[in-house]
Amino acid sequence: MKHILSVAVLAGLPSLAMAHEFTAGDLTIDHPFIFESAPTAMAGGGYMAITNTGDTADRLVAARADFPRVELHRSFEEDGVMRMAEQEDGIEIPAGETVTLEPGGLHVMFMGLNGDPFEIGEEIPVTLTFEEAGEVEVIFNVEARMGEGMDHSGHGDMDHSGHGN
Repeated sequence: MKHILSVAVLAGLPSLAMAHEFTAGDLTIDHPFIFESAPTAMAGGGYMAITNTGDTADRLVAARADFPRVELHRSFEEDGVMRMAEQEDGIEIPAGETVTLEPGGLHVMFMGLNGDPFEIGEEIPVTLTFEEAGEVEVIFNVEARMGEGMDHSGHGDMDHSGHGN
């Protein structure tokens, strides 16, 4: 089961397919991406920066895609061990601020890859749901991990040195 957006779908959504930035109301979703994964990976993390230029906070409450489970997660250290937990109350996007989902922190977790790894060049359609802005259709591009020819210097303060969760 490949999750690549088909050419037929792309033909109907030319601006969405080529964009690396998506907007909904006062929110801008910048550079959604997923790192390529190993063939045996069962899950992978999705990352992006969300900027709220409005006067009121919003909250990312869900992400939906063609996977058995998609959840909002955070990574944290506890007793010297890195752990992950679902962000059941969502992710607040304060007014006038940018929240960065990045390796080692907040992220979208795609679970149930079941032998179908994320491959460089894939485009993964995802619906993000916000309390105020509503549903926003975005495309997560699957990219090489840093050190393999990708330059993310123009994409906010994301630290791409992590390993994707």
